[in-house]
Amino acid sequence: MVKVSVILPTYNRAHVLSDACRSVLSQTVKDIELIIVDDASQDDTKKVADCLRDARVRYIRHERNRGVSAARNTGLSLSRGLYIAFQDSDDLWLPGKLARQLGQLETLPRDVGAVTGSKIVFGRDSSWNYAPGLVTCAPPPENRMELQEDQVRKLLTHNRISVQNALFRRSCFPGIEWFDPCAKANEDWEFSVRLVQHTKVFEEIDPVVLAFVSEDSISKSNNKKALGLVRIIKNNHDLFRRHHDLYALHLLQLGRLMFRCGRYRWSGRFLLSGLKRRPAVVVSLLPQICRFVLKRGFGHLQGIFLTFNARRRRPGIVRRP
Repeated sequence: MVKVSVILPTYNRAHVLSDACRSVLSQTVKDIELIIVDDASQDDTKKVADCLRDARVRYIRHERNRGVSAARNTGLSLSRGLYIAFQDSDDLWLPGKLARQLGQLETLPRDVGAVTGSKIVFGRDSSWNYAPGLVTCAPPPENRMELQEDQVRKLLTHNRISVQNALFRRSCFPGIEWFDPCAKANEDWEFSVRLVQHTKVFEEIDPVVLAFVSEDSISKSNNKKALGLVRIIKNNHDLFRRHHDLYALHLLQLGRLMFRCGRYRWSGRFLLSGLKRRPAVVVSLLPQICRFVLKRGFGHLQGIFLTFNARRRRPGIVRRP
């Protein structure tokens, strides 16, 4: 058994994979294994892995593309470490990341199953807009998650954990399938909500990762982000029964994402369902409603309202959990 298993899923990232791997292998903690899970890449990923020439590297390939969540689960099933860490194939760990977090976990109480930090993100601003040359820190330091607070409610509100920023005790979560394969984005958020139902997470605000957002980044896909949000709602019905206000906020966010995807009828249904539960937020939606009317016309907006009213007395696509 090794001290730390580092799992790195990758798909067609041969041009940046070597740097991501070397940022792991150069850490001062040497008792590690790096498990590269190639999710059916069509480039020179295997050649890059072979060129690392390090006995701590293990390379596994999926025969078909199954997504980042499935790739991470594959790595978990093969891991041997007392602790689990993750790396993304286009990010860099900062020097000392692993030693710092390992020292924290070994001194914290056993009911703290994970520690996490922040990342410096190139290609985004503080409002999460994308453009080359932008830079921000995520998650924002002013809203740090504390050990003594209700971490479940905190993470239902917004995510504070990117898994490449974190280090986990192997025992912090049951089983070896930590990630929902149906979540094509927001998969770390979906996992984080379930994680804090089993353990506590210690968060510090110092950066431990450099992250780079590219044109084809998963995090830019509104369709995939919407699906990830659907999985959070679907997998946490019991929690949303206790947090109706947060359920409304998730429905509203899902409505916004559907709007950006051009799925205006679905957007209207989710927005109206959320507003019915939390009408006070209508003021914040006025700019989006105005854009909708300008783009689609009042007739289309009226059609959504009529459809919603006709369906609300019988089972609909979104029901109160």
